Amino acid sequence: MRPKTRPPLVHRSKPHSPATNELRQHIATDAARIMAEEGVRDFQTAKRKAAARLGLPDTKHLPGNDEVDSALQEYLRLFHGRRLTQSVRRLREIASEAMRFLTQYDPRLVGPALSGTVTSASEIEIHLIADTPEEIGFWLQEHHIPYEQTNRRLRFGGDRQETFPAYRFTADNVPIELCVFDRREARESPLSPVDGKPMKRANLREVENLLNGAAEP
Repeated sequence: MRPKTRPPLVHRSKPHSPATNELRQHIATDAARIMAEEGVRDFQTAKRKAAARLGLPDTKHLPGNDEVDSALQEYLRLFHGRRLTQSVRRLREIASEAMRFLTQYDPRLVGPALSGTVTSASEIEIHLIADTPEEIGFWLQEHHIPYEQTNRRLRFGGDRQETFPAYRFTADNVPIELCVFDRREARESPLSPVDGKPMKRANLREVENLLNGAAEP
């Protein structure tokens, strides 16, 4: 007689109570307002500020980044509708110019300028491919563009995190960050800080299609 086998244990997250859901929504809404009006770009910082202002302890019931992003989209639509449309177009126009300038490095637009969730603090984020990061610095120097060299930490599947060289400069008073990958690294898209899925990345043609009114990539 074969011994009975136990079914594998499956850990299921418990659904949040109505009170907890309401609390998360309050924090998400206030965090969205903080990001839209106070120039805070980091989700975690905005959530903790919102919780503190609501008189809540540093709680494990903070909303997810996706919840804050949804609240931010709604806030921008309600209170910055016309300006939002203008801001998104302006950032995409500047991004397309930068991408044409950097075309030999296979540029890809990521982040708020691509998603359209743009605040006054939003920057243009572009991923580049180069054999060495120094190539980008030399290219900027050759064209007399002042820049700051920095790093960008990105997350990948399996909770893996890696740090990439980056260059920051300003065009038409808008900060632009260039994150540099080699060809092997570029094959895997980093995870979005919003929903944890692979980042959407748009090439120049796709950005130009957006400017011409085509659908999102």
